[in-house]
Amino acid sequence: MHYASLIEPLLTITRETGALIMEHYRTGDYTEYGKDDNTPVTSVDLAASDLLIHRLTHLIPGTPVLSEEAIQPWRKRRHWRRYWLIDPLDGTQEFISGSGDFAVSIALIENGIPVLGMIGWPTMDSVYFAVQGEGAFKVSADRDEKTPIHVRSFDDPKHDPITVALSRRQPESRVLSRLGTNRPVTLVYTGSCALKAALVAEGKADVFLRIGPTGEWDTGAAQVLVQEAGGVLLDEHFEPLTYNLTEHVGNPNFIVLGDPAVAWRDIFPKPDRSE
Repeated sequence: MHYASLIEPLLTITRETGALIMEHYRTGDYTEYGKDDNTPVTSVDLAASDLLIHRLTHLIPGTPVLSEEAIQPWRKRRHWRRYWLIDPLDGTQEFISGSGDFAVSIALIENGIPVLGMIGWPTMDSVYFAVQGEGAFKVSADRDEKTPIHVRSFDDPKHDPITVALSRRQPESRVLSRLGTNRPVTLVYTGSCALKAALVAEGKADVFLRIGPTGEWDTGAAQVLVQEAGGVLLDEHFEPLTYNLTEHVGNPNFIVLGDPAVAWRDIFPKPDRSE
């Protein structure tokens, strides 16, 4: 399949989903629920999931969809070789709080590898996307110009200050305590996992370390976007993430890295396996 041919219809689908989310975001017309893991979900998450499943199922007939809000049982998923992996509203807490830092995240997985990713930022009217082997791009609010993006290249990889993307929802110390360097650090804050990865991909941050529970839908689109922008997304032990290999869809702690000339393994030493 020529994945690049999917970009235009996916842009339409991503924007349609973003418009649905923004309608409820502006009016406050939604219902909030609690999941079994004590994280929030809203009626907007569910409506966006339904819309994406419907649109994506028709985009590539016969290709299943795994949504954070509609997880298929393992007995079905174990046979999937190609499927859509989506987070309809990545950053539900940010949606509820009104920060605007939430995203629509869509990935196409082939044989356990993300090959296409699209991340929509509805409040900024921006979309990031990448296709394996085709580079990474950002579509600005004018809806026409597709601008190539790339991780930031350091002038001095050994000494330049590092910009770290952080969540407003996690204590700074939880991430900064992992630094194995005295180099100057600049902090930039945003909400969803996908958006922090996008900041690394477009060079507005250099690294993002996620400590805590996430799902495969949080990293699928981000992984291909960052890789095509010149970076990597790995677990905190600098090993590849896996997709749909077991019945469990949770991720380990992971790290998004920019400029490959930086000695990231020294800056973020591997934690003990027992941690």
